[in-house]
This record gives sequence, structure tokens and C-alpha cells, in this order.
Amino acid sequence: MDEKLEILKKYNPFGIENFDTGFPRPEYTEKIKDYIGNRLVKVLTGQRRTGKSYIMRQIAEVLTHNGVNSENIIFINREFTDFEFLKTHKDLEELVELYCKEFRPAGKIFLFIDEIQLIEKWEKTVNSYSQDYTTEYEVFISGSNSKMLSGELATLLSGRYIEFNIYPFSYTEYTELTQSEQGKESFLNYMNTGGLPELFSLPDKQEIRRNYMSSMKDSILLKDIIQRYKIRDPKLLDDIFSFLVNNASNLISVNSIVNWFKGKKRNTSYDAVASYIGYIEEAFLIHRCNRYDIKGKEVLEGTAKFYMNDLSYKNFLYTGFAYGIGYKLENLIYLELKRKGYDVYTGCQTGKEIDFVAQMNDRRIYLQSTFSLTDEQTARREYAAMETIRDNYEKAVVSLDDFTLPSNNGIRHFRAWELYNLL
Repeated sequence: MDEKLEILKKYNPFGIENFDTGFPRPEYTEKIKDYIGNRLVKVLTGQRRTGKSYIMRQIAEVLTHNGVNSENIIFINREFTDFEFLKTHKDLEELVELYCKEFRPAGKIFLFIDEIQLIEKWEKTVNSYSQDYTTEYEVFISGSNSKMLSGELATLLSGRYIEFNIYPFSYTEYTELTQSEQGKESFLNYMNTGGLPELFSLPDKQEIRRNYMSSMKDSILLKDIIQRYKIRDPKLLDDIFSFLVNNASNLISVNSIVNWFKGKKRNTSYDAVASYIGYIEEAFLIHRCNRYDIKGKEVLEGTAKFYMNDLSYKNFLYTGFAYGIGYKLENLIYLELKRKGYDVYTGCQTGKEIDFVAQMNDRRIYLQSTFSLTDEQTARREYAAMETIRDNYEKAVVSLDDFTLPSNNGIRHFRAWELYNLL
């Protein structure tokens, strides 16, 4: 048998006795299952090592359980060295044609391609297979760069793909994985660890986890940014990432970062900093949360907040920097809102800041995040900002307190580990 076919057999469900599907993530697989059975390309996006590969495997397992012959499933992980021969879309087409000629699968072929952005002009092949009416294909792809759906693919597949953003483990998934009871103790443990899946297969030792996070961060910066964009100053890129992590949940601007570097006697330009931030966002390491003028009903440019894709970057790489627990809570709330599918902004209202304006379809929620409401002055500040909003959308304050306060002028209070009751 051809060596390339042997590689396919090695990684496909029919070639593996125990096909490892990892920790079940029904929050994603149930959504994806709803779109199976049509020509829409299913696109999984997110940072490297957040579990996209295992979710695709879980979908493949669903197919086989529903009667799809395993020979009708082609599973390719371009990140594996075995598949490095797949340089261009032509190589991909030749491999699929070779497979079909050898195994002659009857009926629809389900094509899974992981980290597809590593294949040059991959969008041509995806477009061809998704629209090929002579042979029926259903295509699932994943990628670690948010720009993979821009440009030509968006034009070729306009209205013919559905995107699923994959995040690290949520708090609920964390408690299931660690078999912990939901409550303040487990929430704080989650906050001080993070949700990246591979952390949970490592020994519970700070140094080992720090080394893992350092290696992963360096790998993402190198593979997804430095090599892709031919970065001239990798040290500046690394330092900007460090700045964003250590200033997560704070309002910052490109100018403020440039001035910070100048204060450190390092000259850099506005354009360089802006570009590097954009690249870090594209790799899903950091998320930008723009400001929203609630009264004027418009998104404001310039100053924004940035949130980490996972708190493990802070917890294991930059532990020596002062960083309040309230900032970590705010970061986790942002991630949970994004997991649930909300568009999220930082609200501005008559000179006061609303931590989150979360919008999904016709539902809007205003959220304030604070470490504790036991201090009367803090409680007054958090509720006062909400009270200036004159519309009738939902309003809530989230804290780490052991108690739950009664509703105050329609503003509800939630303990952080019970936030899912609101969302």
C-alpha cells in the first residue's frame, strides 16, 4: 500500500483500535451535530491546544455510531509531521483521490482537516469539495488563525460555512473533569489554574506547568505569528504579549503601550505595536473588547480592554506581577460570555464604566464584576453605575462573595460560580 495511504490509515478511525476522543465536550458537539447532513463547511477556530482536534474526533465518533462506515471518514491533522508532505491544495486533492481509488468508499465522504491553514491555498480545495455535486463530501476544518475566514474563502463560500469558536475548558467542564463540587473553592482553583486541556494531564507542579505554558506560548508566537508574518523584532512581540497579559481587564490604547516602551528607553512605532497586537489577536491568545457608548449607541475606537484567552498565561508565566483577583474574575466572565455566543463590549455611561454590555440576538445584559460587595463603598459604586442606565435590559453584578444579595432596583446579584444561571 502507498506510504501516504498508510499514514491516513494510521490516523483514521478505521485504522485505530481505540480511537481516542478525549474529554467529552457536548457544549460544542451538540451545536455542530445540528449542522451535520448538508454542504455547509463546518469551521472550528481557536487557539492551538484548546481541544479542536478532539472535538473533531468526537464528531467522527458520532458519525460512526450513527451508521457511517469508518472508511467514509478521512481524518487529516496537518500539524502532525507525518502529514508535512501536504504543502498545497493540490497535494491534498491528490491524497483524497488516491484514498478514494484505493478504498472505494460508497456514499458520502466526511473529510476532517485539522490545522488547515498550514496547507497553501487550501480554500480552493475546500470550496471544490463542498460544492462538488458529482461526489458528495461533507467538510469539517479547523484552524488557529482568525484570518483564515477572511479574503478568498469568505468570497468563495459566502453563506456556505458555519464557524464554531473553541475556547479552553469552562468552569463547568473543569468541575466535571476534576470531579469537583461547584462552589467558591473549586471556582478559585479553576481561576488559579486555567482551562487549557493539556494542563490536566501534567503533574500538579508549578515548575512543570510553567515550562509547558512557556513552550506553548513560544510555539504559538513562532508558528502562527513570527514565521507567518516574517516578524523582524520577536522580542518586541513577546514583550507586547507580556504587557497585554499583565494589563488584562484594564483600558489601554496603542499609544499607551508605545509610551510605556518609551519609558523603558525602548523606541517603537505606533504602527509596529498596532500590527503586533493584531497578530496576537489573530492567534486567539488575546481578545479585544471595544468600548460601547450606551447612550449614543455606538462602538468607540481607540481605547479598549484586552482579555487573555486563558488565565494560565498569567498564573504560570507572569506570577511576579501584581494582579488583583478581581481582574481575573472579570477575565473569566468575559470568556464565559464569549463561550455562550454573546457579542461583548465595555460600556460607557455618563462618565461611568460598565464592565460588560453583552448582546445576543434581542437579548442584552449589563454586567458588573467585582471581587466583593462586603464593602459598602464598593457596593454603592458598582450599583450606581448600573442605575444610570435608563433602558429595561437585564442588569446584574457578579462577585466572589459567599452570600447572594436580593435584587436592588432590578439589578440582580450572582455569585461567580452560579453565573450560568443568568446566561
